[in-house]
Amino acid sequence: MTTTVQEEDSVTAGSTSAPWRIGTRGSLLALTQAGTIRDALIAAGQPAELVVIKTPGDLSSDPVQTIGVGVFTSALRDELALGGIDIAVHSYKDLPTAQDPRFTIAAIPPREDPRDALVARDGMVLGELPAGARVGTSAPRRAAQLRALGLGLDILPLRGNIDSRLRKVSEGELDAIVIARAGLCRIGRTDEITESLEPVQMLPAPSQGALAVECRSDDPQLIEVLAGLDDAATRAAVLAERSLLGELEAGCTAPIGALAEIVESIDEDGRIFDELSLRACAAAIDGSDVLRASIVGAPKDAAELGRALARELLDLGARALLSVTDEPAPTDFTNSSPMENNR
Repeated sequence: MTTTVQEEDSVTAGSTSAPWRIGTRGSLLALTQAGTIRDALIAAGQPAELVVIKTPGDLSSDPVQTIGVGVFTSALRDELALGGIDIAVHSYKDLPTAQDPRFTIAAIPPREDPRDALVARDGMVLGELPAGARVGTSAPRRAAQLRALGLGLDILPLRGNIDSRLRKVSEGELDAIVIARAGLCRIGRTDEITESLEPVQMLPAPSQGALAVECRSDDPQLIEVLAGLDDAATRAAVLAERSLLGELEAGCTAPIGALAEIVESIDEDGRIFDELSLRACAAAIDGSDVLRASIVGAPKDAAELGRALARELLDLGARALLSVTDEPAPTDFTNSSPMENNR
């Protein structure tokens, strides 16, 4: 079920051409993300407006791993296919890894900080939380890596928009939450963060912090214009991470972490060149084991680097590890608030 609400105040003043319609979910975070694309198009002289689409995921309070993150993107894609919108803006990590030939990811703008963030009571960092501290998170990946740290934390499920999640800490319902730092950055709430978790502690989800700007594949003019918003380094990093996820045949709620970065290297003649560094992990949901691996190569080989690292994880036993399902029974901390699309 979808409904659309169009903004009337974002069309370029005095323009006679029809504005491009940008589909988005209605949360503050989703609107902020889509708004950056609208503003960039307007700055380039192209009228644009936001169209808010309600998705089935916004109406559900069930855990994400139960309903599947596809419910947050399929409604936008349906509207795009029907011509109700011209562009869809997704949190890239919510998209399935399999490509849909109807659509093209025409732009991946520069990535926001991909790390996870801790928001804890009394300004505590992760290592200061006492054993038994109640920590909320929406992602099995985070839960698995938190358990693997052996801190004795009580990991609880978390749903709701960013404000409702933060309130669970400020009102004492939880001692801490772990969420994507990118979302807090985009809505100007980084002052709430008590610790940004480094990848050595917790690898983020593949493509976390990146946006996917999608349009129909049969619209070459739109593809060409949107390509001006693309960031080559972000695209290479995301391609490597998602290729790894696809090779593992793991869904985007699986306990898989991955982070690719473009780094500078120096050859034997002293010349500087770019390399793509990819780190990944596969974790048992109960925290009993975490497999880690890394690879370095040319950015142009991003997809193959991701697949190669996935095969290494499989050789190390990732398939069996990902089948571990004896997660402790969670306390129900769900609510009816719409979920942010950059968890």
